[in-house]
Amino acid sequence: MSAGDIADLYDFTKPTLSGHFKVLKEAELVTAERNGTSIFYRLNVSVADEIVAMVMDIFKAEEEVSDD
Repeated sequence: MSAGDIADLYDFTKPTLSGHFKVLKEAELVTAERNGTSIFYRLNVSVADEIVAMVMDIFKAEEEVSDD
């Protein structure tokens, strides 16, 4: 899905989305591929998996502390 397609679905301007995608790319959460004048973004699944694992570890640690 291109940034323009996403902007059309939601109440965002294309420059606003570009700023958000820039931050996501810098954090390596998404990858971008240019096709002509459009840029297509994809979730970087390996990084997303790592984040989910870290969040689950945090909740597990909090649960263990609560049980004590």
